[in-house]
Amino acid sequence: MKVINVYLVFDGNCGQAMEYYHQALGGEIFKMKFSDAPGGAPPGAQDRYIHIAIRNGNALLMASDTMPGMPFTQGTNYSAAIACDSNEEVDRLFQHLSAGGHVHMPPQETFWAHRFAGFTDKFGVNWMLNHEKPMPM
Repeated sequence: MKVINVYLVFDGNCGQAMEYYHQALGGEIFKMKFSDAPGGAPPGAQDRYIHIAIRNGNALLMASDTMPGMPFTQGTNYSAAIACDSNEEVDRLFQHLSAGGHVHMPPQETFWAHRFAGFTDKFGVNWMLNHEKPMPM
């Protein structure tokens, strides 16, 4: 396991929020809208962000917008994001941490990860497990 970070979720104002945080935190910022992602944007999501990351040294803050029409509750719009060293680590952590919870996305390859999973555990904590592919920052 490399690190555990916070992943924030916004309802259409991710770009504005992350620019605000970037001004305070400094460092480098990477932005990708749904319309820039492989496969294009779902209807109504063209101007929303699929991912924004601010990196300053070892500190990393990540965020995205919800899909239009998805439930959004301010105050619970975060996940603990674990950067894993391998697909096997993603699977092992998923098996343990998701037991008794609700799976949003089972472990699978994505354009940004060799293996990614998202779920809410039995205590109501949101988790993201990610064995990342190299991405430009």
